Amino acid sequence: MTYTSAESAITVEGLRKSYGTVPVLDGIDFTVPAGTVFALLGPNGAGKTTTINILSTLVRPDSGRALVAGHDVVRSPQAVHRAIALTGQFAAVDGLLTGRENLQMMARLNHLPRRESGARVRELLGRFDLAGAADRPVRTYSGGMRRRLDIAICLLTRPEILFLDEPTTGLDPRSRQEVWRLVRELTADGVTAVLTTQYLEEADSLADSIAVLHSGQIVARGSAASLKREVGTDIVEIAYADGTNEAIPTDGSVTDVQRILAGVAQSGRNVDRLGIREPSLDDVFLHLTGTTSATTLSKEAS
Repeated sequence: MTYTSAESAITVEGLRKSYGTVPVLDGIDFTVPAGTVFALLGPNGAGKTTTINILSTLVRPDSGRALVAGHDVVRSPQAVHRAIALTGQFAAVDGLLTGRENLQMMARLNHLPRRESGARVRELLGRFDLAGAADRPVRTYSGGMRRRLDIAICLLTRPEILFLDEPTTGLDPRSRQEVWRLVRELTADGVTAVLTTQYLEEADSLADSIAVLHSGQIVARGSAASLKREVGTDIVEIAYADGTNEAIPTDGSVTDVQRILAGVAQSGRNVDRLGIREPSLDDVFLHLTGTTSATTLSKEAS
């Protein structure tokens, strides 16, 4: 390891990237402390996938600097490769092979010594609760089992930093909870996780820090709690009789809530029901980007 736990696992400074005449990243800056979960969120086309591709050396930035595990992604890509692992939206496993054979094959491709690889494969099968299914073809695995195997493969080389690009897309709630548990265990062991996700509650549950990308710039960053406080203390949620809904931020005071209700009454619209709740990350996205999570966090084309 090339940095201490007190240092940043990732440092991004003034990162820019355009495709043709279209700017995708417009000078973004952020840091990721070692041993934490960092969530990168934003609308379609905001630059999330481009950022991950730059940090994993798949795409070269136009300007700026990115250090991953202390290594410059442009000057020292091979050193970055040795420090990271990347898992995409869909599990990259061979359904015709068994779980054990998938791990053994990837161990050989990563040039792990035979004795070490055998012990490492057994260790990962046990840790990811796959030992009982180790000799079954992966095509018989559930979605959650395939995702666990995919993450296990990523950990064969003991990476310092794990990039998770929408790791629970398509999984049922129980399988998603299993992946969340694994991510928490990994960071407890000192692994740094960088996450993109289409599920806002995933970032809320897992992330120590969040950066929100919009139009190629970081428009907010902080913990989930601090981002919610920027929206307001409470949200007045109104369901109208015509089937439309409205969420209005408030500072939580009686005076402000009364002001909002008076405005609704003056509008003359028929109200079906209303309530007051705490802000969510959906409200953060609506506030910052003008979009809600239904459209915000689907995978960007870039």
